[in-house]
Amino acid sequence: MNIVWTWDVVRRLIEILWLINIVFAIWTVFRTRRDIASTWAWLLVLSALPIVGFILYLFVGRKLSNDDIFNIRMEQREYRDKYVRQQERLLKRHKLLLQSERLARARQLISLSASLDSALVTFNNRVKVFIDGKKLFQQMIADFDQAGDHIYVEFYTFYSDNLGKQILAALERAAKRGVKVKVLYDLSGSRGTTYKFFAHLEELGGEAQPFNSKANKRITTPRLNYHLHRKIVAIDGKLGYIGGFNIGDQYLGEDPKFGYWRDTHLRVAGQAVIALTARFGMDWNTTCRKTKKERVDLDKLLADLEIKRPSDPGQDVAMQIVSSGPDNDNFAIRRAYESIISSARQYVYIQTPYLIPGEPILESLIIAARSGIDVRVMIPCMPDHPFVYRATEYYAKYLVNNKVKVYKYNNGFIHAKTMVSGNNLASVGSANQDYRSYRLNFEANAFTYNEELTAQLKQIFENDIQDSTLLTPEYFDQQSNWRKFKQYFSRLLSPVL
Repeated sequence: MNIVWTWDVVRRLIEILWLINIVFAIWTVFRTRRDIASTWAWLLVLSALPIVGFILYLFVGRKLSNDDIFNIRMEQREYRDKYVRQQERLLKRHKLLLQSERLARARQLISLSASLDSALVTFNNRVKVFIDGKKLFQQMIADFDQAGDHIYVEFYTFYSDNLGKQILAALERAAKRGVKVKVLYDLSGSRGTTYKFFAHLEELGGEAQPFNSKANKRITTPRLNYHLHRKIVAIDGKLGYIGGFNIGDQYLGEDPKFGYWRDTHLRVAGQAVIALTARFGMDWNTTCRKTKKERVDLDKLLADLEIKRPSDPGQDVAMQIVSSGPDNDNFAIRRAYESIISSARQYVYIQTPYLIPGEPILESLIIAARSGIDVRVMIPCMPDHPFVYRATEYYAKYLVNNKVKVYKYNNGFIHAKTMVSGNNLASVGSANQDYRSYRLNFEANAFTYNEELTAQLKQIFENDIQDSTLLTPEYFDQQSNWRKFKQYFSRLLSPVL
């Protein structure tokens, strides 16, 4: 039978294919549990972009398998049951934190994070703040060279460039003298780095593997979400690092595209290193279920852990290492952020490279600002991801119109993920103010409870203001219609960016 390809036939065929696409789009999105905003965003993508939308979904929208989620949860169960239950009892009796009005918000936040993430509150910590990559990695390499038992390194990005080679050389020196060296990295975040980069380290007795993937595979699944976005180091159970810096030359300010790289990282000596070690161990052991590499013996590492009051509450920093990820729906870091904002009485200062907050954070910021709280948010002056930056601009404009002070950092690229509030609350870590950090990535933040450290981080923010521009409604009104369109369009994709 010969088909006469008239316009009516072609139009009918297009309509049928479009209806089939809609049916498959609905089935694809609704068969997996996700929040309403993400559901509608994916329906928009799949409906408006036939075929292309499904290819995007294959890479970006697929969730973790039940096996992966089970493995991650199993690694955390024993740690939670063994130590957190003891801490919860002590917190309820106020035996860990003194009864004081100045500690009321700290007690509330500590209890919240313990409930959501089983996050231990640790004491007797000494903290040094780094905001410059060159100084940070000089200190880190020096600490590697002094390590005597083990070095655990976990980064979203571990590039094989000059800095990556310097870090690797320090790890190889440690492995050569008998230190147990383990490196965990994210495949997507470490583009261009393969397992061969770590071959000599493994010859010397060290180990390296990509998170939740086979060790010798560059791509094991077409999924671009659910990254290991944490940036932590644990050395000998005594020293640790946590913050926003990754391992790569651009984090030293050596990429002409970004210029000076402004970030925040903490060097920690004290009990919190045990929590960093445990976090690394759980992530490492989860991956070992696939790679069959040697596991971290958490029972041995945590054998001497004792939960007790600080010896010097004035100088030592109380700290919780709080984690979140797509393995559960507790959203521990996002909810801790929300708690800080909603309980603020004087000010909240936030630095983030991506400002795409979910509705709870967005409303908390607006309520705080409209209530007279000094709410300030600092974002970069340039994009590293075009759609993400246009969405950031959209939300910046929305917040500015609701009395939030938004600053554009001009001295390079600001990548810090910090929040400071009140006398003694601060957070430094890997989690941005966006859907991806709230829901899709594996993140880790240090929530700290100390007046001196909080004052230092507040002062750093205020110093950065000197290199920033306060955004106004007029600033946004003067932008071109095309730029405004890109902002509105990018905002529609916010849940999937």
